[in-house]
Amino acid sequence: MKGATYDAGMLIAIDRRKQRALAVHEWLREERIPVSVPWVVVAEFWRGRTDRRDAILRSVDVEAPSLKLAKSAGAALGAVEGATVVDAIVMASAALRGDVVYTGDLDDLRRLQGHFPGVRLLSV
Repeated sequence: MKGATYDAGMLIAIDRRKQRALAVHEWLREERIPVSVPWVVVAEFWRGRTDRRDAILRSVDVEAPSLKLAKSAGAALGAVEGATVVDAIVMASAALRGDVVYTGDLDDLRRLQGHFPGVRLLSV
C-alpha cells in the first residue's frame, strides 16, 4: 500500500473512538504509511475545536486544493450522476496518489469507483 486517504467518516470514527478506525489509524502510523485528508474533508469533519480533533489532524497530511485535483473531481462529477463534490475530491485525491480510501460510507464512494477503478475502498 502506497498510502491512505481518509474521508470524513473515517475522521469521525477516530474522533468517536470506534475500535476498527483506531486500529487502522494506529497500524498505518506504525507502518509509516502516509495518510492524506483532502482539505474539504476537514470542513465536513470539523464541528468545533477539541484536543482530540486537533491531534487527529496533526496525525495526517491535510492536502491543499490544486487545479489538477479539481479537474479530476469535476470530470467525475460529470460522469457519475448523484456524486457529491466532497466524495469526488476524496476519490480523485486517492487516485492521483494510488491510495486506498478508508471510509465510513462505502455506498457513496462505490458509485465513483467506476470512474476511479484503481482506488480500493475499505470500510471502518
